[in-house]
Amino acid sequence: MTEFVKVESDDEIKQLAGLAKEIWNEHYIKILSQEQIDYMLEKFQSENAIKEQINKDGYNYYFINSDSKIAGFVGFCPKNDYLFLSKIYLKSEMRGKGLGRAGIEFVENYARKHGFNSIRLTVNKYNMTSVYVYNNLGFQKIDDVVTDIGNGFVMDDYIMEKTLS
Repeated sequence: MTEFVKVESDDEIKQLAGLAKEIWNEHYIKILSQEQIDYMLEKFQSENAIKEQINKDGYNYYFINSDSKIAGFVGFCPKNDYLFLSKIYLKSEMRGKGLGRAGIEFVENYARKHGFNSIRLTVNKYNMTSVYVYNNLGFQKIDDVVTDIGNGFVMDDYIMEKTLS
């Protein structure tokens, strides 16, 4: 059984930051340098960054639980005319079990409930597995962007969008 549990307490935020570190170090090492992974984790997925995203930027984070165990998480925030899916990550052993699809469906339902007609995300151009999955889930590439994130690092991403019916 898959369930989504909102991340709210300091302990949950700490747990989320630890989970992000585990997943990023396992998944992104094939795409990014260890130095960039460490920098991005501190900048975007540390306890302080997550707290700021929740408290100042309107982000919502949810653990994705499968059979009462944390399998991953999803993070999103409202923009002017779309919902931005910032993060959807699963532990390596939990991939391929339909949890990513369930996470996307959860975000779609949230978007519809809150009056959004589309969901956008950014995905690393070299993260071909994720690009393939997003395509299969109805997302289409609408642009590509290189974003300077500081410290000599950039994010080289596709912007993908799914229009909700």
